[in-house]
Amino acid sequence: MRSSSQRAGGFTLIEVMVVVVILGILAAIIVPNVVGKDEKARVEATKDSLHSIASALEMYKLDNHHYPTTQEGLQALVTKPPTATNWTAGGYLKSMPKDSWGNDFQYVSPGPNGKPFDLYSLGADGQEGGDGDNADIHVE
Repeated sequence: MRSSSQRAGGFTLIEVMVVVVILGILAAIIVPNVVGKDEKARVEATKDSLHSIASALEMYKLDNHHYPTTQEGLQALVTKPPTATNWTAGGYLKSMPKDSWGNDFQYVSPGPNGKPFDLYSLGADGQEGGDGDNADIHVE
């Protein structure tokens, strides 16, 4: 027989409820700060890739005195096109990168508004235009 001073092990309902409430408060604070960060990271990674490709295009121009044509495309940075006179052995890129959503980058030369080229990603939706995460991402 147990005496009143001895108590059975375990948690009371109140203790369990306190833990659940604390976990709920922590989730309410943490979840909004984490949700949506993966899409932002994809956009930033795509911007970094665009800058790397733009640098490779500049090196191509320094060697060949012109940018690849739209028809040659970005493949001219990996495989020597017929118009390249001083193409660097091994190319300017090891392979053709894709954006963070697995889509090909877009390249037009000459670009709009007098730019030598336009280099961009179609964004999360893989289509021209769009808003928010689906917006096109252009090299700056």
